[in-house]
Amino acid sequence: MPLPPWWVRRLLLAPGAVLLAFLVVTTLPVWALLAAAASPLVPGRLRPLRLLWIGCVYLVWDAAALLALFVLWVASGFGWRVRSPAFQRAHYLLAGWFLRVLFWQARWTLHLNIDVVGTDPDTALPGRPELVLCRHAGPGDSFILIHALVNWFNREPRIVLKDSLQWDPAIDVLLNRLPNRFLAPGQDRRGSVTEQIGHLAEGLDDDDAFVIFPEGGNFTPGRRLRAIARLRTLGLERMALRAERMRHVLAPQPGGLLAALDAAPDAGVIFVAHTGLDRMLTVADVWRELPMDKRIVMRFWSVPPEEVPTGRQERIDWLFDWWARIDEWIAANRDDAA
Repeated sequence: MPLPPWWVRRLLLAPGAVLLAFLVVTTLPVWALLAAAASPLVPGRLRPLRLLWIGCVYLVWDAAALLALFVLWVASGFGWRVRSPAFQRAHYLLAGWFLRVLFWQARWTLHLNIDVVGTDPDTALPGRPELVLCRHAGPGDSFILIHALVNWFNREPRIVLKDSLQWDPAIDVLLNRLPNRFLAPGQDRRGSVTEQIGHLAEGLDDDDAFVIFPEGGNFTPGRRLRAIARLRTLGLERMALRAERMRHVLAPQPGGLLAALDAAPDAGVIFVAHTGLDRMLTVADVWRELPMDKRIVMRFWSVPPEEVPTGRQERIDWLFDWWARIDEWIAANRDDAA
């Protein structure tokens, strides 16, 4: 379904999300009774009630964020100074607060714990911007990474995202006020997309983190095979063979990284892998895993700028080398690893 224009999203979707949250909260006792009645019929511990609760929390979270963003918009002179440094910082603080609330609820409702290992952005290259390259798999991994960057490492992320995320009104309003880029899958990845990514990576300061997901989408076995076939269609047989040897990640698309490295040559590079959500690829998988009782491990590797290759092909090979390393780490640390 095509994304409606921004003014439709502001006039219809955002108020609709607030109204929906109000209706759900005011009728919550009815929904709770229905979920409680269904719980004995469903395997697992109170799955319908847990799912109802986390859904309600997210709706209220979204609506509260929209109301807070509206207050900031009014305070900025009805948007006149919304992109000034003070209001940009206010939006990052607001994002951090709402992410803390979301993950507090995730820990309580879903028994979800997040551990970070390796060299994190705070200790790796303090006082330098970072290019953060993350594996993409499982529900909510983008939220987890941004939560870590904002709340644990005090970074201000600039994120490259899919434009379909703008269907969520709070994400749409918040991230469009900050330096981010929403990219449509059908856009020319060799032209306008890489130019946008390069432009976004310009002017990074010492607390910025430029976040990109080189795989271009969540890992699934089908997407893995399509990514390999795409490399062969482009005549990149050597890269296709390398991608075939990686079983738990998609072949990375180097264009965005190359553009970001050219735009921010003084930035360090952080590679991020995670495991714990590997078996949740579909809505049915998420339902089966509830309550999650998950320990998500995020692994950071830091590369200083002087160790980043300078040639185009060397950088592509270097990215594939790192993705192979991430694939090996996932194989050794995933839930079903021996």
